[in-house]
Amino acid sequence: MNKIKSLFVSSPDGWMTTPKERKSYYLYFAGQNMIYTLVTSFLTTYLLFQGIDPTKSGIVMIIVKVWDAVNDALFGVIFDKVKFKSGKKFLPWLKISSVMIPVTTILLFVIPTGSSESVKLAFLAIAYILWDTAYTLCDVPIYGVITSMTDNIPERTSMLSYKSIWSGVGSGLTTIIGTVLVGEYVKSNYSVVAVVVALVAFLIMIPALFNVKERFNGEEDEAFTLKRMFSYLFKNRYLLIYYSGFFFYSSANVVGALTLFVSYYLFHNSQFSLIVQACNLLPQAIFAFLVPQMVKKWDKMTIFKISNIAIIVFSVIVWVCGYNSIVLYLIFTSLRSIPLGIVGILMFMFTPDCAEYGKFTTGIEAKGITFAIQTFMAKLTGAISAALPLFILGLKSVGWISYSAENFDELNQIGASQNSHALGILWFIYVMVPAIGCAVGAVVWHFYKLNDKDVQIMANCNFGEITKEEAQKTLSRKY
Repeated sequence: MNKIKSLFVSSPDGWMTTPKERKSYYLYFAGQNMIYTLVTSFLTTYLLFQGIDPTKSGIVMIIVKVWDAVNDALFGVIFDKVKFKSGKKFLPWLKISSVMIPVTTILLFVIPTGSSESVKLAFLAIAYILWDTAYTLCDVPIYGVITSMTDNIPERTSMLSYKSIWSGVGSGLTTIIGTVLVGEYVKSNYSVVAVVVALVAFLIMIPALFNVKERFNGEEDEAFTLKRMFSYLFKNRYLLIYYSGFFFYSSANVVGALTLFVSYYLFHNSQFSLIVQACNLLPQAIFAFLVPQMVKKWDKMTIFKISNIAIIVFSVIVWVCGYNSIVLYLIFTSLRSIPLGIVGILMFMFTPDCAEYGKFTTGIEAKGITFAIQTFMAKLTGAISAALPLFILGLKSVGWISYSAENFDELNQIGASQNSHALGILWFIYVMVPAIGCAVGAVVWHFYKLNDKDVQIMANCNFGEITKEEAQKTLSRKY
């Protein structure tokens, strides 16, 4: 605990960042994840409240991803080519997006309630495209800036660990706000939730714009064409392997999108999700703070793979036990939260490693493209995980009934209910679909062989501290 405390008041020998800088960096992720959680966890609930056919909403969300595929690729190219007068590469983009993200987030949750279904769908499509574009402008730079803040791999790993903890804080804050304000007691709506979350997120993201420092940007980036970009992607083997596994894992992670409806229909009160969150918080927090120490002793991909296996095992147990026993449900979901928390912290630590690997093996400086892939995959899978339950619940064979309401109190007043078959499908989607995605992802990640020690050697070479010949002699394997 003293070691953890020291990181917030001083810097270990060899570290380049200051405590104030790191705090601001962590706070940015807390604010960013407040926004991301609002959209990925509550947009599905909000759309189900709109009385729109779930399948149609799902189709719109997926179609928007066609634009997403284009804008992320374009931004990756633009990011690597645009030169600001300040000489900074990452911070100018963060300043541009700091206003755009809150505004477009609010827009996404103010669909005209009295309009026709077609108007609602059109409004959703436009607002989602605008939000998606704004989010791209911040996500690539905030993840990429760490490669400019320091070239010390242990320092990066520690910072990425703690930023994940603060991301969890932001996610938890949004979950509480979104659950309480729209619950049976406060009886507010998601437009209010969006304004509150967007404002708080904006305020806590601001310090990073002034305190984070870009110390170096490595060599001049390559001039990218689409042909060169795809050539780079196929040469960066481990980037493709990692995000192929990520695609299956994250696309199937429908828990956030369905939590409130599971609490309402299966446990008879939307506020029950807060009890689940409280039970998960302590074990998750304990292991979250242990992760930085764990990665000092073991390779992070090894920890990552073991945690995924644990998630699958506990998910199967939860599904078999069912939702009729609240005690068993709380016990096993709390246990499952431990590996889930570890995976959540480690999830985006591999992108900087892949960027170093790509530079080392291809000689191409392409942080913009590398982190654009991360942003694209995060948003693509976020949209799929939100749309997937809408598609399934929209099937006629499920028998799901859509109701138009502002909050869960209104659902109570109109006597909203679902048949037993629909509830069984809801339970399977909620518990087992994420487990299936995790299992497929685990199979893909088995082929990821890049380790931490080798990444540090590659980084030393990339920054000119050793030659490539010297690096190749000390690597644990040939890359």
